[in-house]
Amino acid sequence: MSIGVYSITNKRNMYKIIIAITLLFTANFASAQIGNLLNKAKDQVEKTVSGESGSSTIADGLKEALNKGVGNAVDQLSEKDGYLKSQYKILIPEDAQKVVSVVKKVPGFENVEDELINKMNDAAEVAAKKATPIFVDAIKQMTIKDAKNILFGEDDAATRYLETSSRTKLYNEFMPIIKSSLKEVNATAYWKTVVDAYNKIPFQKKLNPDLADHVNQKGLDGLFGLIEKKEEGIREDQAQRTSPLLKEVFGQLD
Repeated sequence: MSIGVYSITNKRNMYKIIIAITLLFTANFASAQIGNLLNKAKDQVEKTVSGESGSSTIADGLKEALNKGVGNAVDQLSEKDGYLKSQYKILIPEDAQKVVSVVKKVPGFENVEDELINKMNDAAEVAAKKATPIFVDAIKQMTIKDAKNILFGEDDAATRYLETSSRTKLYNEFMPIIKSSLKEVNATAYWKTVVDAYNKIPFQKKLNPDLADHVNQKGLDGLFGLIEKKEEGIREDQAQRTSPLLKEVFGQLD
């Protein structure tokens, strides 16, 4: 009797082992199959993105997004009081603040700070109107490799690419525009009278801070800052993807 029970128990244990092995084999096989399918899907996505057609689409989409962001930023900042009444308002440079703080005590120069701020921001607005062709030329230089890195990079990757690749050139090309703009809004002549008044005050070290450099740098900071906001909007807000190409390219990130 005990032998019979022992045999039955052994058979049951053997069945359990066989079932366990079968399930384990089936699970491993299924896992391998799923893994293969996932790898194939991943390969297909990578081929699509890295293929000539996919890469070209990404590059075109990024260029359109940058052109859109640049266009909106330039339009917004170049309008009347575009800089002055925005978060990118250009303030008096630190090294000029000493001149202003002294000169505003001189009769006739009481409003020197407000006057100077208004004129600097006016100059930046005039310069911004001429920025678009310079930005467009920089965008045209974007390679397919650049585009893919930007698309799957940080939320500000396109703006940082544009800034890295073009800021020095923009600064150099902006400088004569800024100087011309400062003259156009009478800021250069006004600043000269301020500095002259300051330098006539006894015991003051003669100073003549470079307004053009300050307006140029801060003007570019404002442009890139606003472009970054436009990029963030296109990446995160589907409503701002106003063309089929933008929807197709940035839809990959959703």
